[in-house]
Amino acid sequence: MADYDLAIVGGGINGCGIARDAAGRGLTVLLVEQGDLGGATSSASTKLIHGGLRYLEHYDFSLVRKSLAEREKLLGLAPHLVRPMRFILPHVTGQRPVWMLRAGFWLYDHIGGRTVLPATRVLDLADDPAGVPLKPGFHTGFEYSDCVADDSRLVIANAIGAREKGAKIRPRTRLVAARREGEYWQLVLQGGGQREIVKARALVNAAGPWVARVNETILRLPARTKIRLAKGSHIVVPRVHAHERAYLLQGDDGRLVFAIPYQDRYTLIGTTDTNFTGDPGQVSASADEILYLCRVAGGYFRAPVEPSKLVWSFSGVRPLVDDGATDAEDLTRDYTIEVGGRYGEPPLISVLGGKLTTYRRLAEAVLAKLKHKLIMQKPWTGGEPLPGGDLGPEGVEGLIAEITARHSYLASAHVHRLAFSYGSRAWRIVAETKRIEDLGPTIVGNLHRAEFDYLRKEEWARTPDDVLWRRTKLGLAASAAEIAALEATFRSGPPEQAAAE
Repeated sequence: MADYDLAIVGGGINGCGIARDAAGRGLTVLLVEQGDLGGATSSASTKLIHGGLRYLEHYDFSLVRKSLAEREKLLGLAPHLVRPMRFILPHVTGQRPVWMLRAGFWLYDHIGGRTVLPATRVLDLADDPAGVPLKPGFHTGFEYSDCVADDSRLVIANAIGAREKGAKIRPRTRLVAARREGEYWQLVLQGGGQREIVKARALVNAAGPWVARVNETILRLPARTKIRLAKGSHIVVPRVHAHERAYLLQGDDGRLVFAIPYQDRYTLIGTTDTNFTGDPGQVSASADEILYLCRVAGGYFRAPVEPSKLVWSFSGVRPLVDDGATDAEDLTRDYTIEVGGRYGEPPLISVLGGKLTTYRRLAEAVLAKLKHKLIMQKPWTGGEPLPGGDLGPEGVEGLIAEITARHSYLASAHVHRLAFSYGSRAWRIVAETKRIEDLGPTIVGNLHRAEFDYLRKEEWARTPDDVLWRRTKLGLAASAAEIAALEATFRSGPPEQAAAE
C-alpha cells in the first residue's frame, strides 16, 4: 500500500498548484483527477490573469489587491502563458459616470503595487484606432492593463512542475471511498479498470464544483461553508477588430463583458454569470446566453456579432462561496479554506471558491494550514518559473527568434504556437530536427507526429479533445478529416510507455 504525505483530489488549477508547491517542499504527493487535468472549470475561464476591476464595486479591495500582485508575479513566472494586454472600456452615457471610472481606474493602478504594466490613460475614440471597430457615438474610452493567459496550459505546466518535483499525477482516476484510520486517510482509487488503496497523512479536497459532493458522498463530512455554483458561458466568433487590444463592454443591465483577441483569427466574448444546479460535468452555453453575449457585443462593434457567426462556445461551473448575494455575478471570487479533523486525526482541507489568478497564493495558504501536521520546507513558488518559463530577459520573442534561426524550415505561425504553448520546452519537440519531415506527418493543423508524441508522453493527453481543446486550440479550425486522423493516431497506441504515467 503506497504511503503519501499529501493526497489531493482534483486536477484543476488549484489542485495542480497545490501539488507543485507541496512536492517542491519535500512532501510526497499524490494527485487524482476523475477526468483530464484542467478538463472542467479551469479550462472554461475568460482566460484572464487580472485583479477583477468590477470587484472594486463590491468593495472587495483585499481580493483585488492580492490578485493584482499575483498578476505581476505570474507575468514573470510564466511569460509564455501569461502576457500583458491593454483593455479599452468605452464610456456609455447613462452607465457608470466618468468620475466613477476615473476613480476606479486610479485605484486599480495603485492598489496592487503595479511595477511592470503601464497605467490607465483616457482615449479620444474619434482619433484613436481603438474607436475604428466601434459603432458611431462612442467618444471617450479608458485604456488599462491586465493580462491574458492560456488557462488549460497553466494547469498542465503546474502538473508537469509537480511531477518533476516528485509528485504522482493520476488523471482519469477517481476517489471512490475514504476513511480515517489512525493518523492516516485510507483512500480507495479507481482508474484504468483497477482499484487500489493508498494512505495519506493529509487530504486536500480541491474538486472545484464537485467539492461539496466529494465531502458529502465520499468522505461523509459535509462542508461547513455553503457553496453556490455559478455558470459562465463564452462564445468565439471571427475577429471583430484588427488591433491587438481587448475591450471591456458594459451591458444595458450594468454587467461587464470582455471581447478579447483570441488565437489570432478570433474574438472571445464572455462571460455570463447565472446560478446553476445540476451536474457540473454536463454544461453548455444556452441559446439565451449566446443571444445575450451577441446582443452586448453587437451594441458596440460595427462587425456583426450574431449566433450564425459562432465558431465555438463553451461553459464552465465555478464553485463560489455563498456570501448571501442574490445574483451569481455578485458572489465573491475569493477563496475559503476549511480545515477538518480533531487533534490526532489526519486533517482534511477543503478548498472553496477561488479564481485562476490567485491559485499560487491559495496553494501557499493551504500548505500553511498543514504546517502543524507535516514537516515541510519554506514557500518557494514565487521565485521559480513554471516549466517552460525560464526564458531569460529576451522572453518569448527571444525564444521565437532563436527557434526561427535554428529551424528556418518552420513557418512563422508554427514557431509562434510552439513558443507560446511550451516556452523553453518547445526545444523538446524540435531540437533534434533538421527539416520539416523530421517532425513526422501532420495530423491536425500544424501539429505533427513529434508534437503528438510529446503530448502523450509528457502531458497526459489521452483523447482527441485533450489535444484539440486543452493542450492546443487547434479544434477551432480542425476539419472532419483532421479530427478523424487524430482519432486514428490515438488508436494506433502510444509511441512508448508514457513518461507521465
